[in-house]
Amino acid sequence: MREGEAILGMFPDFFRGIWERVMAESDGLQEIRLRAGGPVMLRISRKECFLTKDGSLTRDPSRALYIGRKELDGVLNHICRYSVYAYEEELRQGFLTVPGGHRIGVAGQVVADGDGGVKKLKHISYLNIRIAHEILGVADPVMPFLYEKGRFLSGMIISPPGCGKTTMLRDIVRQISDGNPYGAGQCVGVVDERSEIAGSYMGMAQNHIGIRTDVLDGCPKAAGMMMLIRSMSPRVVAADEIGSREDVHALSEVLRCGSSLIVTVHGSSMEEVREKPFMKELLAQREFRRFIVLAGKKDTCAVTGIFDEDFMLCSG
Repeated sequence: MREGEAILGMFPDFFRGIWERVMAESDGLQEIRLRAGGPVMLRISRKECFLTKDGSLTRDPSRALYIGRKELDGVLNHICRYSVYAYEEELRQGFLTVPGGHRIGVAGQVVADGDGGVKKLKHISYLNIRIAHEILGVADPVMPFLYEKGRFLSGMIISPPGCGKTTMLRDIVRQISDGNPYGAGQCVGVVDERSEIAGSYMGMAQNHIGIRTDVLDGCPKAAGMMMLIRSMSPRVVAADEIGSREDVHALSEVLRCGSSLIVTVHGSSMEEVREKPFMKELLAQREFRRFIVLAGKKDTCAVTGIFDEDFMLCSG
């Protein structure tokens, strides 16, 4: 299924016609935001615009199409195959993943449980449809630096939000798994806590992640890494957005078990990551051998530097 068709398929018939003109821009389409009582907003090539009633795009909010509660409920029902109840557990986590690997974030009224967690989400009034874009080969420039005599070196991708770290991670996983000019294919275990790497739908990856890759979808990273080590014996473990002491502890355990790692961390530089309290102990082990720093440049994402533990190996 072509990407444009997959995006159109998210919308019920009454709402589908106005999206056909947008599909001409689908290569750069990143987000569709629907808010009950608010204008339909899109992010295309990292720029914000609004959808009009005739399906054209505008920067003027006064010309925007506004979506009501009934229409938003219709879109959500269509995405959930007219059985929202069947998706209650996923909705409780704040997102759904649909065919094609696209991810729909949801927000509304939370019903809390007795332990301060989320029991369910109701009166959903906000949808954020994040369009999955695979860029096969985006990791080609960094792959030579991730191997040493055919052995994969544990690596960390450092990036601010929105600069392509998950896209980079996904393509590195694919190339490790399938094999590449620098190393033979290896078994990779992916802990995909938010379904953004593999884009799994009903347990099956929708994105190209390689022939030797196993995925734990929707699983917390710290628990999932050790589950994969015990059950799937991966040579390399991949995880997105390491952000807690529990995550870091799990990374240390994976390294002690003899597997390599490829992970992402929010940050704008090596120095910023080194100053994160929960990262200092991990980096002091000097098990991570490569650091890839990304940043946005003129509405595109780019590698600004590749480092080993001490020095820059390549600048962007």
